[in-house]
Order: sequence, then structure tokens, then C-alpha cells
Amino acid sequence: MFRGSNWKIAVYGRDHGKPHFHIEGADFRCSVSIADFERIVGSVPPLVMREALAWARLNQGALMQTWQELNG
Repeated sequence: MFRGSNWKIAVYGRDHGKPHFHIEGADFRCSVSIADFERIVGSVPPLVMREALAWARLNQGALMQTWQELNG
């Protein structure tokens, strides 16, 4: 969905749990709730988290729509 300099945001089909997206990089990964942007599991560097959440907040509707299309 979106790529930063060394990370990306992804939403996957056939995923489990509450609607969420993944922040992924070469050495890190975490899952974040689309509804409230709380970290579910995993960890990422603080700067990556800030950048990813800034993008996610602006694109919350698109993230939820993608989640529903892939997991509905």
C-alpha cells in the first residue's frame, strides 16, 4: 500500500483478528489496529512507527476498505 525509505505498510487477505495493517522492514515487523492505531504485536524503530502512523492516520479509510475487501 505504501513504502517509506526502508519499510512498507501492508494489508493481507485471509488474515486473522481485528482489522489491522503491518509495518514491515528488513529486520522488523509489527501489526497495528486500523481502528485506534494501537500496536497489537511486534516492534519497529520509533522513527518508522511515527512515519507509518502519520501516513496511516491520513489513509485510515483506505486501510479499512482494503482490509474488508481482502478479509470480508
